[in-house]
Amino acid sequence: MFNRPRLAFKTATLATAALLGTTMLSSAAFAQSTVKAVMHSGLRVLDPVITTAHITRNHAYMIYDVLIAQDSAFQPQPQMADWTVSDDMLTYTFTLRDGLTFHDGAPVTAADAVASLNRWGQKDAGGQVIMDRTASLEATDDTTITWTLTEPFVPMLDVLSKQSALPPFIMPARIAETSADEAITEYVGSGPFRFVEAEFQPGLMVVYEKFDDYVPRDEPADWMAGGKVVNVDRVEWVNMPDIQTAVNALSGGEVDYVEAMQVDLIPLLEGDPNVVVETREPTGMQTMTRMNFLHPPFDNQQVRQAALKAITQEPVLAAMVGNPEYYSVCGAILGCGTPLASDAQTETLTQGGGADEARALLEEAGYDGTPVVLMAPTDMVALATQPVVVSQMLREAGFEVELQPMDWQTLVTRRASQAAPAEGGWNIFITNWMVPEISNPISNPMLNGRGSDAWFGWPEDEMIEALKEDFIDAETPEAQVEVAQQIQTHALDNGLLIPLGQYTLPQARRATITDMIQSPVPVFWGMQKAE
Repeated sequence: MFNRPRLAFKTATLATAALLGTTMLSSAAFAQSTVKAVMHSGLRVLDPVITTAHITRNHAYMIYDVLIAQDSAFQPQPQMADWTVSDDMLTYTFTLRDGLTFHDGAPVTAADAVASLNRWGQKDAGGQVIMDRTASLEATDDTTITWTLTEPFVPMLDVLSKQSALPPFIMPARIAETSADEAITEYVGSGPFRFVEAEFQPGLMVVYEKFDDYVPRDEPADWMAGGKVVNVDRVEWVNMPDIQTAVNALSGGEVDYVEAMQVDLIPLLEGDPNVVVETREPTGMQTMTRMNFLHPPFDNQQVRQAALKAITQEPVLAAMVGNPEYYSVCGAILGCGTPLASDAQTETLTQGGGADEARALLEEAGYDGTPVVLMAPTDMVALATQPVVVSQMLREAGFEVELQPMDWQTLVTRRASQAAPAEGGWNIFITNWMVPEISNPISNPMLNGRGSDAWFGWPEDEMIEALKEDFIDAETPEAQVEVAQQIQTHALDNGLLIPLGQYTLPQARRATITDMIQSPVPVFWGMQKAE
């Protein structure tokens, strides 16, 4: 999908990851170790159900666990539970494994899992589809969850095991019974790390400590599946919005890991034997624009089409990444390089030349110059430049654009508001997704057309929901590809999103950090730190 960097960076291997589940160093050099990491964003939102923000998902993987998880072959594997499926594919029985304990000392029960799954199913795109087909979801005893469907749903295990947007994390029932429209206020999980709430500084610093009572699985770690063996005592996430400051801190040994490197700063680390720069995210990311369907001017399909015609990917990617070896022009809403990729309706996106058509569409739609409020995060390497370039393209096509700078966590909070733009709402923002998050139309959040129950932007789109049902009912891979192309065409015609292309950003770590798991999600189990 992407060309390999020319620089001789060390690349993590799955062979290394395969050793993580069984290898623990007993040397005193690894005792009482603290890993200091600069993540891609500060953390403020702690509830992994009310937001799809990656930093919140990363936080959730530290302190929560999941029933089943995907390995590097995208295959569901047991994590908290094993499962069986009835011959008619209507009943799924999950059995919790021994040794599951919440951080407050209480045992994990099936009732906790059921409450967590019910809350998750209200917000997640794939979970909503499953709940539409659910006859019952109940705890039949303390360790058994019985999930009965009204009709078969072939992707059931794939949706339940997905690694992102939104994974069904398990929390105590008393917490999971919080309304899915309200944020939880207690943060107790059963995962490999414990959240140190007393040291939490929202947007600035997060602290986790090893949960000594966590019992990892016996299998080797493989992506999000397998044994989550913790070899460090403490992890600190320190927010550094200025990437140059983060690079200097890494070079000076003040931090151990930088999740997202700015490509043009990589030469500063060349030749430093104490630092390793590598591309650890194996599948790539897609950056994209989301419009708000509730308020003018994007409540008008022709105006959304004008925005699509106004934007060309190459200038956006060039400003964002710089080096073309790290990005790829790609209009496929389900990700280039995936089995369901399509380039339908993407000519102006990938080749340019749509500005005149955009102006004509605006005139035909009667666009009256209503300002477009474009939220622009200033503190993220992977999101700082796109709003600037996109706003200029929109202006050139005839839009009035009000670019509003803010930090990413403010944006994450504000994008949940359905208020009018002049009253604290918004018209448009840009976000990034891992390709595995968007490659399946059933669980792709951008393809949710359920109005107020959809992802931020809230499109009400019966056609996209019908096409997703057609995809579920498709009996062959060829039939799925055919439906996926219809989904691509409809999604772009209706302006559900504007794909801006694919990219990958390298990460950097001190050489004292070893055995990091190669995974699309940065995790802190498995790793070792030599002092």
